[in-house]
Amino acid sequence: MSIALVGLPNCGKTSLFNALTGSRQKVANYPGVTVERKEGWIRSEGAPLRVLDLPGTYSLDSRTPDEEITREVILGRFAGEARPEVLVAVLDATNLERNLALVLELKALQVPMVIALNMMDLASRRGLELDQRKLEAELGIRVFPTVAVRSQGLDPLIQAARSLREPRLGTQNWKPSTGSEVRARFNEVDRILRVCVTQASRPSERTRSLDRVVLHPVWGIVVLGVTLALMFQAIFSWASVPADWIELGVAAFGKWVGTLFSAGPLRSLIVDGMIAGVGAVLVFLPQILILFAFIYALEDSGYLARAAFLMDRIMSKVGLQGRALIPLLSSYACAIPGIMATRTIASPRDRLATILVTPLTTCSARLPVYTLLVGAFIPEQKVWGWLGLQGLVLLGLYVMGTVAPLTAAWALRRTVLRGPKPMLLMELPTYKRPSLKGLALGLLERTQLFLKRAGTIILALSVVIWFLSTYPQTSDGSVSIESSYAAQIGKTIEPVLRPLGFDWRVGMALVPGFAAREVMVSALGTVYAVEASDEGGVARLGEKLASSWSLATALSLIVWYVFAPQCISTLAVVRRETNSWRWTGFLLLYLTVLAYLASWVTYQGLSRIGWGY
Repeated sequence: MSIALVGLPNCGKTSLFNALTGSRQKVANYPGVTVERKEGWIRSEGAPLRVLDLPGTYSLDSRTPDEEITREVILGRFAGEARPEVLVAVLDATNLERNLALVLELKALQVPMVIALNMMDLASRRGLELDQRKLEAELGIRVFPTVAVRSQGLDPLIQAARSLREPRLGTQNWKPSTGSEVRARFNEVDRILRVCVTQASRPSERTRSLDRVVLHPVWGIVVLGVTLALMFQAIFSWASVPADWIELGVAAFGKWVGTLFSAGPLRSLIVDGMIAGVGAVLVFLPQILILFAFIYALEDSGYLARAAFLMDRIMSKVGLQGRALIPLLSSYACAIPGIMATRTIASPRDRLATILVTPLTTCSARLPVYTLLVGAFIPEQKVWGWLGLQGLVLLGLYVMGTVAPLTAAWALRRTVLRGPKPMLLMELPTYKRPSLKGLALGLLERTQLFLKRAGTIILALSVVIWFLSTYPQTSDGSVSIESSYAAQIGKTIEPVLRPLGFDWRVGMALVPGFAAREVMVSALGTVYAVEASDEGGVARLGEKLASSWSLATALSLIVWYVFAPQCISTLAVVRRETNSWRWTGFLLLYLTVLAYLASWVTYQGLSRIGWGY
């Protein structure tokens, strides 16, 4: 049996999904599209129950791609996705008027349905007095109060969903609502609320008080700046100890494995290729998890929506709407879900502009490159007594990753994407305490994805890079990296990259880096391990780079990664989302030219003041 959770954005639907399924869930994409699909299982009493978390929607009439997926799945029209047998309509009890309108739409489909009246603890504290039995009688649907973040009220809800097995096929007759039907629907909502609610939920005083500061045109910017500064300081400060543990563990593991094999190609493959390559990336897992922890907590608390609203005035001046901030902020994790998040933007022109600038946002795949080079070349010292210089430099790189897409949007909206200034209309959720369980599940999912990536793409490419760096061997059977295939490839493209300060080693590492940005770190780790022949390259990669590169080269490479479209997966998603090779090619061309020019200016400028040696 399968059920689907459906509801408005910010109704607590995902919290309910996490509470029901726990770790028994998987994330993939719907067949043929890049909309995220969350599926889990309940294995309590009875047969396993499949649970599908549908994208949030305000109405079945909505036209954004995410909301269209929700509608088509409910109607059983989506190819490759079976229609759910039962719907669980998740309602925000603090905002019944908006939520009940969607329930009436779903009711008209004549599908088996129960209602999870979520956030009842918040609604009760705000004075809501609701007659649950009258609401059930008016709707003809069972209603169950729930508090998803505390796993309260879930068992009766699931038992009722299991009991609704009778098939109804009214979905085949669905058609878009006209304006008169929408007005009639909201009139019916008002009538139901007059019958069932004796005391409406009061607005949250805490939300109002916080918004006076958070949404203030001056103090709100200060709060946002402090929040981002804390986040990037934490990436270096909090992650240093676990990162050192992982690094020492990888080094010790490499030494131990090296003792199991006699000197030769097999030991070099395992130690210099596989362990050194994967270990060079694995060490950055703590930083990535800290970044995601901040993003998940800020989103769950309701702050990210405020940040979007706060930035709308600034973003509208460059031709983007405040709603574009959500995709841009999502891209701090990865540009792929950020590009997917542009589906919430109704205007095709605004959505295309956001897609074309989203890859400029500093994603987590850049973080290994940044932390490696910043840690190697920027001194570890304090500024103003408590701020770390390395953290400030990293913050500056993320500021560049924010200014760059805004600047690009300003240029695009005044050239190839001219059009009227976008308007912002969005609903701000109330502030909520982030769910620790949801946060833990999100970080667990991110860890699994990272380790899967390290164990597949990065491992495979590390082996390829090891082979290219080891062969062909010299006539006496020794390894000379200067005459290897990797050197031949790198030296072929070196003339193009030399003006940027890059030698053949960097050029060779950039090539597999197009598969995944962080592979560049793995590639450098493998090349220097093979070249040094130091028992698996156990010396720190950063120390090797600091002793062989100039500061100008390091900063030029950092600037390259600020702008370069160094991710083939992102290009594939842009192609799918725009359905255009022309716009995908345009993105690749303008970002590559921008990266080359910025790196050239950086290296040549620093070399002229003596930092190139």
